[in-house]
Amino acid sequence: MSLPTIYIAGHTGLIGSAALRRFAADANYRVLTASHGALDLQDAATVQRFFDSHAPDYVILAAGKVGGILENRTYPADFISSNLAIQLNVLAAAHRTGVKKLLLFASSCMYPRECPQPMKEDRLFSGLPEPTSMAYAVSKMAGLQLCLAYNQQYGHNRFIPLIPNSVYGPNDNFDPDKGHVLSALIRRFHDAKVKAADRVLLWGSGRPRREFIHADDVAECCAHLIAQDTSGLELPLNVGSGHDLAIRDLAELVATAVDYRGEIAWDPAKPDGAPRKLLDSSRLRSTGWSAGIALQTGVAETYAWYRKNVKTAEAAV
Repeated sequence: MSLPTIYIAGHTGLIGSAALRRFAADANYRVLTASHGALDLQDAATVQRFFDSHAPDYVILAAGKVGGILENRTYPADFISSNLAIQLNVLAAAHRTGVKKLLLFASSCMYPRECPQPMKEDRLFSGLPEPTSMAYAVSKMAGLQLCLAYNQQYGHNRFIPLIPNSVYGPNDNFDPDKGHVLSALIRRFHDAKVKAADRVLLWGSGRPRREFIHADDVAECCAHLIAQDTSGLELPLNVGSGHDLAIRDLAELVATAVDYRGEIAWDPAKPDGAPRKLLDSSRLRSTGWSAGIALQTGVAETYAWYRKNVKTAEAAV
């Protein structure tokens, strides 16, 4: 009897590469990947041919266009069109070929900017998301709703939308302008240390609070949900560590991990984004999963990976 096949879309990215590490080491599954050059997920016909040919049993949809505040503000049309196309094509092909379970990664930026904390799944669509990431948020809201619509219309619970909070780890985008906050801070402080800079200027006030989760914890969540009977599970599912901290404190933590000892300054004229983003992940934790990697440990390990792979990391951005 052949092993069940897991297709990981976006296997070179942050979450996708963590899923690839996790399942490549699991003798219970066969892993399927495809490079962007071999499979353009924005081309519906190509995606359908791929699914017809390989007939994966499970799909982890971690592919998509992502970026920080600056990129979201500069290229909103790219963010919404690329992500909508990928989600539409992959879900349609997965439905037509009878995929047993599909995990789609949405985003915590879908929640209203002024949302009661911690954010529960039933608060989605109750207010406007943070304006600086509106196009990306709308595309992910559409992907989430598409999963729920397939489940409703066809009487199953096989398409599972997941809402992780700020994910970090190996293979992140460490570009100081295009990356998310934690990876960008690692790059900024590393460069400042190498150049012996006496000061690093960061965007905003540093007061907003954020929750972070290691990509390997997210990959374990995928393995947990694929193995579980999720037929009666209420969806979508938040995926968070359950702990947040101020960006100022994060900056201090990263600076310590990098051993940067200069001044950390802040530019309050730059946007902060949402004031707080802490997820209520009790719905997922009720299934037996919880995050296991402490932030301090995860940051130190991520910086060690960055130092070892710095040329590869810089070439990828």
